[in-house]
Amino acid sequence: MNTFLDKIKAIRDSRWFSNLTTLIIIFYASVLGFKTLEEAAQPYGSFLHILDWIVTIYFVIELAIKMLAEEKLSNFFKSGWNIFDFFIVAVTLIPLENSSFAAIARLLRVFRILRLFTARPELKAIIDMLIKAIPSIVDIVILMFIIFYIYAIMGSFLFVDMKSGLWDNFLTAMLTLFRVFTFEDWTDVMYETMEVYPWSWAYFVSFIIITAFIFLNLFVAVIIGEMQKLQNKDVNEEIHEDSKKIDMLLQEVRELREIINQKKE
Repeated sequence: MNTFLDKIKAIRDSRWFSNLTTLIIIFYASVLGFKTLEEAAQPYGSFLHILDWIVTIYFVIELAIKMLAEEKLSNFFKSGWNIFDFFIVAVTLIPLENSSFAAIARLLRVFRILRLFTARPELKAIIDMLIKAIPSIVDIVILMFIIFYIYAIMGSFLFVDMKSGLWDNFLTAMLTLFRVFTFEDWTDVMYETMEVYPWSWAYFVSFIIITAFIFLNLFVAVIIGEMQKLQNKDVNEEIHEDSKKIDMLLQEVRELREIINQKKE
């Protein structure tokens, strides 16, 4: 039984199994994209349906391997990623194609592509890193919203008489500032206000420096910081594993010395 379990674990943890799953997900994504070309895909409808079922069967087998590789089935559901996999596969097995929920069924099948995150350990690590960065990102977003709020209030007071109507009220001013923040023809907005208020360039330039440059760099700094923590964690785990191996070797050397000493005596 242990031999069978070890073989299943070896398959689950093997690189070829991960790469095969990745290739199948990418292939399935291509098939879904091809299906949107109705005229081109129509002659191959039956073939594409068979492919869909083959991919479904593979996902079920893959999920079964992951579940069998656990000593206890409950251990499988202790991982959030495993629950995500199970949910995606289980939902797409519900027979909704010939019902009034056919559109929902097709939409749910699109979510199979998200399983690429769990198929690639590297992608999974990146997602985990981004999740850990959420608290810091939320703080930056709150601070950015405060800056947007202040500048929107100022803009709605200063430029309310602009003919374009981009500063008519607070909410419109917020949308205008978001346009400026994304550099979408922001100079047109600035030059319009400069025709009436020549000094208004300072308003826009200061806003861009604060939001587009400083805050975006803060986002990058947070993500790089989390990546550095992840790398340090991997290094520490490798050092810990190496130290355990060294301790085992030293213990074996001590035992050999004791055996040699006993034979000499």
